[in-house]
Amino acid sequence: MKILLLGCKGQVGWELQRALAPLGQLTACDCDTPAPHCADFGAPESLAGLVDRVQPDLIANAAAHTAVDRAESEPELARAINATAPGVLARAAAARGAWLLHFSTDYVFDGSGSAARGEEAATGPLSVYGRTKLEGEEAIRASGCRHLILRTSWVYAARGGNFARTMLKLAAERDELRVIDDQVGAPTGADLLADVSAHALRAACADPTLAGTYHCVAGGETSWHGYARFVIEWARAHGQAVKVAPEAIHAVATTAFPTPARRPLNSRLSTAKLQRDFGLVLPPWQGGVERMLREVLGA
Repeated sequence: MKILLLGCKGQVGWELQRALAPLGQLTACDCDTPAPHCADFGAPESLAGLVDRVQPDLIANAAAHTAVDRAESEPELARAINATAPGVLARAAAARGAWLLHFSTDYVFDGSGSAARGEEAATGPLSVYGRTKLEGEEAIRASGCRHLILRTSWVYAARGGNFARTMLKLAAERDELRVIDDQVGAPTGADLLADVSAHALRAACADPTLAGTYHCVAGGETSWHGYARFVIEWARAHGQAVKVAPEAIHAVATTAFPTPARRPLNSRLSTAKLQRDFGLVLPPWQGGVERMLREVLGA
């Protein structure tokens, strides 16, 4: 199988290079990859030519405009990357009879209530990012290509910046921290996403009826405040320099930190369909975060 991976230098794309390599001949591309394999998502129509040159059996799209607040001031660029480009890739996949793997987000929902949403729940994005990611999903489904769309949330990796790194830096510098406590979701490792993707693709290629949209997040749930406390206390217990005391990590509402883009308060996603259809168990979020911390801190 020939595989074309786009967005290979991002957190998920980096892990996909590892996870997809055993499945076939992998061509990994990004916006700064030399010609003829440059993946220019700012010019989405050019991606059809890239597909023609590589002639893949599987297209894995890990590229996205994920700067949620910046998307509010550059909606056309966000739409090009998050909506137009996936549509181009999907139509190219359909023309070749190839599979398309694509990643979406909890931001396609409005974040109301407290229940975990299933794949068929009504959407209602609150931001440009959420709207353009939903448009990308819709373009893929409209193309008729065989696809797997994995919606996820709160993605992190040891590579690059992430929430845990930020909290550890602040905890070493400050006597007090204020962290949002009314947004709830599941921190999900890019490595977990990549491994689930590879497993699901193997199964779907053998049984095309498994094509469709799935939710993929780690097990359990927490708030950003709970996530911060877990990270800081783990670091303290493993000998890291932590200045802030546990009681000085204060829980605050989202309104304490105004941002250009609105965030969903409820990012809970039900993974029952994914676990049932692919015979998987999604591990608790704490284990993945611990693994990432050990790698980042060398603990």
